[in-house]
Amino acid sequence: MANEQTSVRDRVRSDLKEPRRYKVIIFNDDFTTMDFVVKVLTSVFFKSQPEAEALMLDVHRKGSAVVGVYSYDVARSKVRKATAMARDEGFPLRLECKPL
Repeated sequence: MANEQTSVRDRVRSDLKEPRRYKVIIFNDDFTTMDFVVKVLTSVFFKSQPEAEALMLDVHRKGSAVVGVYSYDVARSKVRKATAMARDEGFPLRLECKPL
């Protein structure tokens, strides 16, 4: 058998970028209960109980708060899930995702 010589070229791609990140913002309203907001923060955004309560109070005092930063698909999915939970319970809770 003859020895075959192969050459491998490494391609260097310099145009790759980190995917854009999006912040999920939760807004205060006069109808959604504080307990429900904590429930959403713990079940959808996986916050600990103390962290969820602190965020809830931040939203209550300031009107809104960032609850997390995610890729676009994850951010939209979490907003949809939390909004669906709120509508099922009859609350007008509003969340949105915005680019950083």
